[in-house]
Amino acid sequence: MVSKILPLLCLGLCLGYEDEKKHEKLPKPQLHALPSSEIKRHSSVTFRCQSEVQNVTFMLGKLQDSGYRREQNTGRQDAEFLLVNLDSEDAGQYFCAYRTTVSQEWSEESDHLQLTVTDTKAIFVAAFSCLSLLLLFFAIFFIYRCSQDGSAPEESPQRTIHPKQEAAGLCKLERISESNEDPLGVTYAQLNTNALSEAASVPAEDPPEAHDYATLKV
Repeated sequence: MVSKILPLLCLGLCLGYEDEKKHEKLPKPQLHALPSSEIKRHSSVTFRCQSEVQNVTFMLGKLQDSGYRREQNTGRQDAEFLLVNLDSEDAGQYFCAYRTTVSQEWSEESDHLQLTVTDTKAIFVAAFSCLSLLLLFFAIFFIYRCSQDGSAPEESPQRTIHPKQEAAGLCKLERISESNEDPLGVTYAQLNTNALSEAASVPAEDPPEAHDYATLKV
């Protein structure tokens, strides 16, 4: 009786162990990019997925593309996925997972790894475009300033005469007038002096109205 129950008990324990293995939660793997996660256009990159379990099937996926999946079965604890001739459309966030031969479910996804594909030609074109726009701006500004300076009305310079210069000019004119004598030998300055002296010697007459008023009063 005991000999019949013992094999059934062992079979039940084995089936329970296998069922536990199927539903066991596998630890999260790690994903790395070699040589770097920032790659130039038309170059290559290698994704390495590492787990703590051997004899597993690894899977590489892309977050932006649900249909992207690459699987690899190795006897080691890691797997490498090589991507060649990368283009800008290959950039994005990648992840990996694995499952054992017993387990039917994939492990938890690794941390997402951002792959950046740079295009040196596009960077050069963008830098050249920015430089061209800057030079064009300076050229337009220079032309505008030149046109403003050319269209401004030219102001005629006004000569200001200082009072000292005016006095010196009058003295010079007086000297010239004194030096120019008329045929009779009399200078213009002497004529002016004689005219003033004669005007001072003539007595001033009272106005007619004042004289009539004095006669009526007497």
